This record gives sequence, C-alpha cells and structure tokens, in this order.
Amino acid sequence: MTGTMSGVRVLEVAAWTYVPAAGAVLAEWGADVIKIEHPESGDPQRGLVTSGLVPSGPGGVNHMIELPNRGKRSVGLDLKSAAGRELLMKLAATSDVFLTNMRPDAIDSLRLSVDDLRSANPNIIYVRGSGQGVRGDEAGKGGFDGSHFWGRTTAGLSATKGDEPPPGQPGAAWGDLQGGLTIAGGIAAALFHRERTGEPTVVDNSLLANGMWAGSATLMAAGLFGFDQMPAPSREAVPNPLIGYYRTGDGRYLTLMMLQSDRWWPDLARRLGRPELVDDPRFVDAAARFEHKAACVAVLDEIFATRTLAEWREALADSEGVWAAVETPGELLVDPQALANGYVRDVVHSSGSTFRMIPSPLQFDEQPPDLVRAPDHGEHTDEVLTELGIGEDELIQLKIDGAVL
Repeated sequence: MTGTMSGVRVLEVAAWTYVPAAGAVLAEWGADVIKIEHPESGDPQRGLVTSGLVPSGPGGVNHMIELPNRGKRSVGLDLKSAAGRELLMKLAATSDVFLTNMRPDAIDSLRLSVDDLRSANPNIIYVRGSGQGVRGDEAGKGGFDGSHFWGRTTAGLSATKGDEPPPGQPGAAWGDLQGGLTIAGGIAAALFHRERTGEPTVVDNSLLANGMWAGSATLMAAGLFGFDQMPAPSREAVPNPLIGYYRTGDGRYLTLMMLQSDRWWPDLARRLGRPELVDDPRFVDAAARFEHKAACVAVLDEIFATRTLAEWREALADSEGVWAAVETPGELLVDPQALANGYVRDVVHSSGSTFRMIPSPLQFDEQPPDLVRAPDHGEHTDEVLTELGIGEDELIQLKIDGAVL
C-alpha cells in the first residue's frame, strides 16, 4: 500500500468487479475503503465459488473476490432496514467519497441519490459506474464488461471471416478492471478539484464509454473515412509485415511491432540470419514490402519457424526494434522484468496461505505496493461501527435485529 490517498475515506455500495475495482485501487493507494455488503448474501460475486462458476484456490482463496476487494474493510448492513440506512448515513458523514454501481431503481428505493447523500455530508463526492450511462432510454439497465465493454463495442470493431462469430473477451474482468482504474483516476481528479475549490462533484463512468474509448481510434476512422467496420484482419494483407505474430519452431509465438520499418528492417534481416534480404528488391523499403506484403510475411514465417522461442529471444535480445514474446499467464507470474518492477506481489490470505496478486499499474516514488487481502464477509462490522461510537449493547441489538452482520 502507498500513502498517496492516506486520510481519504471511501464508502462503497457496489458489487461484482467493475466499480469495486476502483475501490481496490484507492485502497492500494492508501485510502480507507469501507465496503458495504448485505448481512446475509454479501457481494454476489462471493457466490461464484459456491456456485462452481470459479474454483476456490488452495487455502480457500476466491481470486474473483480478492481481485476487486483487496485492502478494504467489509461491513454488513441491511440498507432496507431503518437502522442499517441510518448507520450508512453516519458513515457517509465521515466519508470523502460515495462509490456505487447500483441501478437507478435501487438507488431510488434505498434513498441513496446524490441529494440523499449530500443531506448527510454536503461535501461528499458522489461516484457512479453504470452499464451504459445515466441518461437515455437504457440508463436503468444493467451491464457487464462482457456485454457492454466487449460485446457491444470492442468485438465488432473489425469484421470477421465468413460465418465466424466475433472474438470473445480475452479473460474475466477484462473491461471491468480498465473501468475501475478509470474511475479511481476520476475520483483523484474530483478530490483535487474539491481541495482547490471546495466544491464536491458527481463523477460518472460506464462500461459503454470505456469500450468506446478503447476503440476510439477505429471509431474516429469510421467517421472520417465512411466505413462501417474495419475489414477482417489478414496476416497476408498487413500493410507492414514487421507488425504481427510469427510462430516459432516449437509452436510458440512472438510479435513484431516495428512501426518504423525502414529503420529496423536491415537490423532485423541480419538478426534473422538473412542479410541478403536487406537489398532484396521486393523488400528493400516500406513501399516495396507493402507491394509484396504476402511474400514478405511468407518469408518471415519460414524463417521464424526454424528456431525455438528461446533461440529467438537470444537472437533478438539486444535489438532496438520493438518485439515481444507471447507469454502465458504462468510465465508472466515469474517474468524477471515483471518481478523486478514489483508487478507481481505476494499476499497472505485469511487462512494463512499465500497467493500472488497483480497490483494496479501505477507506482508512486518508484515503490511497488504491498497488497492486503480482501476482507471476509462483514469482517470489520464491529470495528467500523465502534469507530462511529456504537456501544456494545447497541451493536448486539443491531445484530439481533438483523440490521448488521
């Protein structure tokens, strides 16, 4: 954890990954993030293990709870009860930020609108994450990253070949985590604005907006050049053969990203053991390689297939042209460069077992954060409510009444 957000309190009424991931980032930066969960059911994402949708790791680690809830404190409150709502408002009075992804009907039902929260704390920053924004006919509908960040926006950027379906999202929480980081940045900006002006703001973000932002280069091009979709990708039709994936002799892949192809072609040809390609009329410059792109790709395919990935790593090790090996998740967890920069951290679970977690991608003062596990359901209810001045007898009665966990 860092101290960048030390002294900031975030009150989170959110579930799943997208918006809770923002709270996790802020907790990683040092904020006190209080996660409100229903006393009985908790965050529904906790149920992914018991339902069998995700496996439980050794020691009972639920990675899909740990990922977006690291470093928080969990308080079990029934917000439908008068006592639970009153306690939430007391917490809001001590908080800098209210963070939620509840749909508008739930916000209205629980009386947790901007005005409601500001009645308890006029200076609170109100932050909403949604599927598709807070205005328009779809404002009240839910959304997940697979549907709105990926399916609605990203999957359709390029046409597919024949009857192939659009590509699937590469992994769980792909768009959720980008959105969470975006929200955390928005909260930091809102806190800065309040510090400068004394004015609290309302911060909005949506999965639809994040998906459109991620694909904005293609969307802008579509508007400028009048096309509906990018053509289906084809390796043989790539304008610059020094951009793309190439299969190695042991069935692995590496990717070239040499945008300035005339600058890097001579050096690459020599490292490939084919210096004669430098002056080959078909490949002598970018224009020639574009004209003979299929032939150039074929030649590179043939060459890269002659050695293993390990051999190509050695041959290209000190090349200034940009390239990378395509690594597996298991390899990334022990990647020397990632480890040197603290991009993988060890975390101790409540069971005592240790597991590896990926921190958010920002560092302050060149210090990788020490991560803290996610809380158990309602783990900090007594602690947080005691800080509010709730006595032991009152706390026991609240538990008997079912208002708190």
